[in-house]
Amino acid sequence: MYEKFGQFIDGKWQKSSDKSTYEVINPANEEVIGHASKATPADVDKALKSAAKGLEVWKQTPPWQRSYIIRKIADKMREKQDVLAKWMTLEVGKPFAEAKGEVGGAADIFEWNAEETKRIYGQTVESRFADTRVHVYYQPIGVVAALTPWNFPLVLSSRKISTALAAGCSVIVKPDVITPGTVMELIDICRECGVPPGVVNLLSGDPPSIAQQLISSDIIKKISVTGSTRVGKLILKQAADKVQRVTMELSGHSPFIVFDDSNIEKATDMAISAKYRNNGQVCISPNRFYIQEKKKDEFVNLFIEKTKKLKIGDGMDPSVQLGPLTTKKRLNEVEELVETTKKEGAKVLLGGKRPAGFNKGFYYEPTIFDNVKDDFTIMKVEPFGPLVPMLSFKSFDEVIERANNNDLGLSSYICTNSMEQAHRASELMETGTVAVNTPLVALAEAPFGGIKQTGYGREGGSMAIKDYLNVKYTHLGIKG
Repeated sequence: MYEKFGQFIDGKWQKSSDKSTYEVINPANEEVIGHASKATPADVDKALKSAAKGLEVWKQTPPWQRSYIIRKIADKMREKQDVLAKWMTLEVGKPFAEAKGEVGGAADIFEWNAEETKRIYGQTVESRFADTRVHVYYQPIGVVAALTPWNFPLVLSSRKISTALAAGCSVIVKPDVITPGTVMELIDICRECGVPPGVVNLLSGDPPSIAQQLISSDIIKKISVTGSTRVGKLILKQAADKVQRVTMELSGHSPFIVFDDSNIEKATDMAISAKYRNNGQVCISPNRFYIQEKKKDEFVNLFIEKTKKLKIGDGMDPSVQLGPLTTKKRLNEVEELVETTKKEGAKVLLGGKRPAGFNKGFYYEPTIFDNVKDDFTIMKVEPFGPLVPMLSFKSFDEVIERANNNDLGLSSYICTNSMEQAHRASELMETGTVAVNTPLVALAEAPFGGIKQTGYGREGGSMAIKDYLNVKYTHLGIKG
């Protein structure tokens, strides 16, 4: 399936310089999907030179022309929705309908940034002198390294690529080895829609070595990375040597708070939707469930009842809501965390094992725990899987303090019918995003990102493009 692609450099698909490849595995059946091209250091050097040349072309391209091309990409993504979704289901394992939803969200991001291209506003400041003028304007930062993970390969690549293009930057995207085909298909759409050679480049292969070579180059002026906090810290240390600008969206450990005035039917629907998206392999997945004492039993029982109705299986089956975990490594880590949680004293209410009837594939049952305490490992380590620890709380102040007692601050969820509690809780949560009475967090038009050790910078919304621009101020004397 990967033969028509490879490394994308200077507007052309090409094999790696030594023709080497690596296997890509379908997590639903553990079969080899195909062999993707593996970049060499020589390929990375070619991509850097290509992006440097592409930058000179793209930054001179008028904003309205850039906007036209970016919007065309959004339209083409929607046309090829089924193709892109199939790639994701085969590589990630997520259900096909869910993958189609990701395509729609990714296309929206390109559409949003097509409009942002036209709205890079400068500023005129009133000068203190009669014969001078003060102008502030924005210029593209330069070549961007876009380092993307496997769990949402299309949305996360789209955020980085489309924002870079909108700002007038060229970009080198490095997809994860698990999901190269999804991103390759996106890059081919960029080519098809008229992005000039060198403006968008792709390097497929070993993430650490490619990233290290990119970051060590003087050509790269900005790095945008989505990944674990551990990886983010390593990249930040490398970027410090070149004083490169870095945007990081790292690990999350989101609290899900249900106050006793909530509609429990709606709260459980919200929890099911948020928790089991991509089988819990989501940075904004709710991982710590705090239910006010009076409603805990009702919430837990209904949540279990609804979870039991979810069908596990191959994402290409339209009746499936839960696909496999994406890798054998992820499956092993989820199993290990379940055993640790049980040893620490938790009670398994549902799941806790691999489902029966699957001889192949990285499947694991949705697992719900009770008798969990705040100091358990699962309350500190990001589960990144379908694991649900249930806890109770007495008061508003108590739950806010407990929910905020975590080094990660990406997202939080609140269920309440009280306008006062909704406002107070959302203002007090130490997270970059808050969802009140809705499972939806990441939208093209809204700034997405976290605080604490979840990183900094924002993707999406009108703020994101500023991270791809340099600010220049000119003090202009008008009398020669």
